[in-house]
Amino acid sequence: MQRINWGIIGCGNVTEVKSGPAFEKVDGSRLVAVMRRDGSKAKDYARRHHVPKWYDNADQLIQDPEINAVYVATPPSSHTLYAIQAMEAGKVAYVEKPMAARFSDCIAMNEVSDRTGMPLYVAYYRRFLPYFRRVKEILDGGLLGKVLFVQVALHLPPRPEDLNPDTLPWRVDPDIAGAGYFYDLASHQIDLFEWLFGQVREVTGKCVNRAGLYSAEDVVMTSILYESGIPLGGTWCFATDSRMQLDRTTIFGTEASLEFSSFAFTPIRLIKSGTVEESLPPNPENIQYWFIRNMVEELQGARPKTCNGESAARTNRIMDTILGKP
Repeated sequence: MQRINWGIIGCGNVTEVKSGPAFEKVDGSRLVAVMRRDGSKAKDYARRHHVPKWYDNADQLIQDPEINAVYVATPPSSHTLYAIQAMEAGKVAYVEKPMAARFSDCIAMNEVSDRTGMPLYVAYYRRFLPYFRRVKEILDGGLLGKVLFVQVALHLPPRPEDLNPDTLPWRVDPDIAGAGYFYDLASHQIDLFEWLFGQVREVTGKCVNRAGLYSAEDVVMTSILYESGIPLGGTWCFATDSRMQLDRTTIFGTEASLEFSSFAFTPIRLIKSGTVEESLPPNPENIQYWFIRNMVEELQGARPKTCNGESAARTNRIMDTILGKP
């Protein structure tokens, strides 16, 4: 491919800053069209972001001959439909995370990618952020000695919209999101941990709903053993008191420990022999920029293709196992 001409299906909040503008900032990439079922909102997005075309029908965007890559930024329940339609039409598919609402859908998406030869990407962009690359650099540099175990804690208070049953967001509707906030947020972490520690050998988990604000799980616990031999224990709570909010991953080694956050981007702390070394690499303005740039360069042949559909499917499988989904 020469220039990658993108179309976005679902130009909602995630595309305003995190991803949408990056398509125009990457060399050899251009945002050609956007789609939203509410045509007035699609038209407004196109006007504000200087996008040439807008649609209120996904099929029309996918069939647009000028577009050769489709970014699916809808809720997970429709990722499979639109990604498969795009690949069947000969277009690259790039879907938001998690890859789909269930592992079986991920399998179907990868099968179509294999059959059509069309690349399939999932928006697990944290592997490309300078913040997490610094974490991996410390790990790979052996500064911790031998890694003994990992502890993960993500404890967040309810969002205002969670407190009103009439305004519950789609992210806590399992039929749309696949599960609750765990599916939405922990997916980033589980993908990141595979990059840091290797593929998973064993995983167990439990989930419950304690606060009763919605039907999805709000407390999750897991125990993971990686092929590298590293064990990880994690807890997630999405109904904690705001004073108990916590976003911390700690890697314990024989010579030092390392602390970092998954979403808050607090300083990375290397703790060794009673001393603390802190670092805080900056994120790009559009947080998906480095992932999108890498993806475009792959599609243009500037680097080997590393389509992440297979690893993204593994993330769904791990989450489904933790949550006890069939």
